[in-house]
Amino acid sequence: MKKALELAQEAFDDDEVPVGAVIVRNGEIVATGRNRREKRKNALLHAEIDAINNACTALGGWRLWNCELYVTLEPCPMCAGAIINAHIPKVYFGAYDFKNGACGTVTDLFSMPFAFKPDCEGGILEAECAGMLKSFFKKLR
Repeated sequence: MKKALELAQEAFDDDEVPVGAVIVRNGEIVATGRNRREKRKNALLHAEIDAINNACTALGGWRLWNCELYVTLEPCPMCAGAIINAHIPKVYFGAYDFKNGACGTVTDLFSMPFAFKPDCEGGILEAECAGMLKSFFKKLR
């Protein structure tokens, strides 16, 4: 999660919502991602999507069944869907998203009767992750 926080800081410094994501396999980072929506003017460029895309490229396939995802903010419905479709078995997130969270806060896509169901654990380094988001939005106001 510390690497995901570093990526979130990069996003913050680039005037993007500070969310970072890391994909790990066998204890090693295989891909990273961060929010890039504003600069690239693309609604799809959430940190998780960026990391999943980079992991698929690095590993040569779309099934990430032997990987874990660490992300600083609870995934939204789009990202939760991408996680399900990539077959990522375990997700760890930092801050809870009380507006868009799809891993238990607003809804829980991982508990629905899809063919693949990731496990999820939230609140990892929650204070640090939430603090960075609060600082970013305070800066905007």
